[in-house]
Amino acid sequence: MSIKAVLSAAGEATICFHRQFGHCSLSHVLSLPHPPRLHRSNTGSRPSSSLFLQFQRNGNNFSKTQRLHVGFTPSAADSTQAASVSPSTDANKTTVSDSEFSLAKVSFGVIGLSLGVSLLSYGFGAYFNVLPGSEWSALMLTYGFPLAIIGMALKYAELKPVPCTTFADAENLREACATPILKQVRNDVTRYRYGDEQHLDEALKRIFQYGLGGGIPRRSAPILQMIREEVTEDGKYSLVLVFEAKALQLSDFERRQPKFASFFGPGITAEIGKSERDLYEVRLIANEKPSSSLS
Repeated sequence: MSIKAVLSAAGEATICFHRQFGHCSLSHVLSLPHPPRLHRSNTGSRPSSSLFLQFQRNGNNFSKTQRLHVGFTPSAADSTQAASVSPSTDANKTTVSDSEFSLAKVSFGVIGLSLGVSLLSYGFGAYFNVLPGSEWSALMLTYGFPLAIIGMALKYAELKPVPCTTFADAENLREACATPILKQVRNDVTRYRYGDEQHLDEALKRIFQYGLGGGIPRRSAPILQMIREEVTEDGKYSLVLVFEAKALQLSDFERRQPKFASFFGPGITAEIGKSERDLYEVRLIANEKPSSSLS
């Protein structure tokens, strides 16, 4: 005997079963407008339901009674809807994107190199009569060559900005609670710089004392990877500097915690922590609370 049970989204159940008696076949279709309620097992499987049906068939030569156990399992879409009833408990903070436009966030090396190469290419094409505008070819070659050289030099000396993750609550506190030095640090590391080996180079040179007694070698200097703006548990604005330092230990940062606070101060407290392998966090927490700033 073959049995097929279907449970629709409207709550109706349809049972189709087919059985062969020798040379005779028997088929039935049974509709249940009110099927049993679905229940979920403790193992977390999909909800199911079952019922027992009793059939009696009288024929010329036989009389047979059968008791069938039929199980219902809704479709994946129905089970997904049932599982989605429970509310989501995602407590992650929302981040905001930096949509403010500034020329400091534009690479002048890319602009100069692109403009110079374009003028040179069109100038040569116009000079050899491949492109129109032969009367302007000398002018394009004259200005295109130095622009390309300047663009290549700027591109070579370019220091890209580091990623910045800003939480919505921290953005609201930045103008009111962040010190001018913290704002300047954020603006400096999130723009293109030229001629510097790395971001905060001067600050790290004074804090870690490259090549001096009690300091570290310059080749072991930490490298700023990203910054993060967040709010502490007591509601203070915090600028987190994330450094990569493969040759340093957490103790090397902890010994210089007062130097971080004094260099990026006044009005801040420095905290040291380690997030992942070879990544260290320096939290610069503004001492001013939102309540006192608004009064």
